[in-house]
Amino acid sequence: MKTTYESIVMIPTNKLIEKKALENPYEPFAWYKEMREKEPICFNPQNDMWNVFLYDDVKIVLEDKEHFSSIMPKKKKPPFPKSILEMNPPKHTQIRSIVNRSFTPKVLEAWEPRIQKITEDILTQLSNRETFDIVRELFYPLPVIVIAEMLGVSAKDMEKFKKWSDIIVSSPSHEDPDYLTEFFHIRLQAENELGDFFEEILQIKRGNSKENSNDIISLLVQSEADNKISGEEIVPFCKLLLVAGNETTTNLLGNALYCLIENPDVYEQLQQDLSLIPKVIEEVLRYRSPTQRIVRRVKKGMQLNGQTLKVNQIVSAWIGSANRDSQYFNDADSFNIHRPRNPHLGFGYGINFCLGTRLARLEATIILTEIMKKYKSFSFIDHNLPIPISNSRSIYGLKTFPVKSEIIHIE
Repeated sequence: MKTTYESIVMIPTNKLIEKKALENPYEPFAWYKEMREKEPICFNPQNDMWNVFLYDDVKIVLEDKEHFSSIMPKKKKPPFPKSILEMNPPKHTQIRSIVNRSFTPKVLEAWEPRIQKITEDILTQLSNRETFDIVRELFYPLPVIVIAEMLGVSAKDMEKFKKWSDIIVSSPSHEDPDYLTEFFHIRLQAENELGDFFEEILQIKRGNSKENSNDIISLLVQSEADNKISGEEIVPFCKLLLVAGNETTTNLLGNALYCLIENPDVYEQLQQDLSLIPKVIEEVLRYRSPTQRIVRRVKKGMQLNGQTLKVNQIVSAWIGSANRDSQYFNDADSFNIHRPRNPHLGFGYGINFCLGTRLARLEATIILTEIMKKYKSFSFIDHNLPIPISNSRSIYGLKTFPVKSEIIHIE
């Protein structure tokens, strides 16, 4: 099914309160702090949207399914209409249970050797180079190869996946009407091209339905045959899995290495004790979360922190701000892998808690482990600094990340 223009919100960007998050896209944290202290929940009348910045309030928005919904009004559809993000129980629970089988600890354990092999192969290709773009040449290729193979599609179209993904998660940067028309035309085209790609795969899978395949698309096709999911729900779900399956891990890894270069003492600690890597991953998910906000619709009017939220108003829950809330995190603006408790919201909360959390953590653990074994250090390149993703208020990471590396030489 084609995506149409009615699915797109055309709001002048300079009238958005959230534009502040784009002014310095990799360092929005001073703005978050200011908002937590001065206007922890504020309303933007131009787009009928609430912005929520405190941990407690963000958590309520994410977990309270009585008052908040993932289903957007017709004229404010997200890039993945009819996907699992647009569902509430019991449909959400039913579809999620189908795909959960592909992300159980037992299944992911079987994927470990493959992820390890991909990592080693890419690092071998980079081993004779002192400088390279680690996002484009390692942190992006690995997760997209893995999620493509899990879905049951070829990763040979990796560059197309990246192009489509970048366009779909982007936001307009200014309000010029001609620019907006072109922007949404390009995004619409990307959504439909990715949808057509999966439609072709689905037709092939349906024709081979008697084959005993356990990839995700085959599981969905079988569930379609069993009337557990409709055909029109499969393509949006596949689009979501491909985009989220590579964006999350890519940005988690880029943000992790950025934190380690900023904190070389932590890099040294990891080289001495690889068992600390999971703690690093959790602190990165708090300190520089790959997702900075999640959007919800008010399903039932309520009071939140003294403010009246009305039915069908939109709420931006700023995860990146919640994760810096000093009420929950001591010295919240410091990168500290030894926190006794780290209840971050980096993967969301509630029924839409990120489906691929285990996979993202596994990929990050394997890649960071191999990096620690192979490289003595990484550093920024003064004349070629990292470029942050600057066209999204939700997705947070680095578009490019040129690094200078020092390989460990074994005598």
